[in-house]
Amino acid sequence: MNRFLALSIILLLVCCQPAPERNCEAFKTGTFTFTTTIDGEEKTTVFTRSERIEIEEFEQKKDTSSVRWINDCEYVLKKLNPKNRLEEKSIHIKILTTSDSSYTFEYNAIGDKRKFRGEAIKTH
Repeated sequence: MNRFLALSIILLLVCCQPAPERNCEAFKTGTFTFTTTIDGEEKTTVFTRSERIEIEEFEQKKDTSSVRWINDCEYVLKKLNPKNRLEEKSIHIKILTTSDSSYTFEYNAIGDKRKFRGEAIKTH
């Protein structure tokens, strides 16, 4: 009986946890930073997004992508001027959680099963 009671309490606690906050509308436009580690070195990307265009600056190079919103929390980026086959692949981005000034997201190249996570911080 004690196991049943303990299991019931655990299930009740897990089931009643509030869903993570997702105010994706607040992050559809603006200027953001995203920092990741590449070959052991931290690299930062700054990007500015409007409803339909995103301009990314990484290592003093700028790229422009179209933005197509699937729903309030998911969108697809497609480079407007890809320089190689890899850049031709669209990127699917899904906002998982939000806070006052940042959001956690999951992203992958469309067709690639590998998914990565990151955090974007809104600066403007």
